Amino acid sequence: MIDTLQMEMNEYLPLRDVVFQTLRQAILRGEISPGERLMEIHLAQKLGVSRTPVREAIRMLELEGLVTTVPRKGTVVAEITISDLEDVLEVRQALEELAVKLVCRKITKEQLAEMKGLAAEFRETLKGDDVAACAEADMKFHDAIYNATGNRRLIQILNNLREQMYRYRMEYLKDKDSHRVLVKEHEEILQALQAHDENKALAAISRHIDRQKEHIIAELSGKNNGEA
Repeated sequence: MIDTLQMEMNEYLPLRDVVFQTLRQAILRGEISPGERLMEIHLAQKLGVSRTPVREAIRMLELEGLVTTVPRKGTVVAEITISDLEDVLEVRQALEELAVKLVCRKITKEQLAEMKGLAAEFRETLKGDDVAACAEADMKFHDAIYNATGNRRLIQILNNLREQMYRYRMEYLKDKDSHRVLVKEHEEILQALQAHDENKALAAISRHIDRQKEHIIAELSGKNNGEA
């Protein structure tokens, strides 16, 4: 909800960029829901700024596809669509397959130990009800794999894609039935990396992403049918 927004000032960034990042993170984390209106006056009052940086930030969000203008309604947060999900996961799958392939060839004992520790940290977060904490822990596990590639360009691209994945990751983790599957999939990925087995690693990461895709599409389809 917009009323819960809090803005962290950054003296090195223009005010419009601070507002943009605040709104962007709130949308990606689900704090501002799909379909919720973004009213310039309300946002400016809530964030303690003038309408100009808010207006500029909303334009930037529109360029990213996170908000859209609806006739007679104004600017609203874009819905999570199956088409967008498929686009993002198609790219993510190709890049993560490349990542695990590279890591299989060069992973060190220290890197493997770090990944195992992060997998354990993820398991611990699943015991609570903080979905955002679960999502953060899941991202840390995957980040460790990305970083182990040593390929700076690949890491940069995957990090950018990670932000776009956040909304979908949150949707998946809201279903507690998915937690046991996720833990098992992380273990399968780790076992393949430890064995330096590229084929098993590719199969494990492919299953991991495919299952998320199938689950979220089913959830989105169910919501759309319910609205029909």
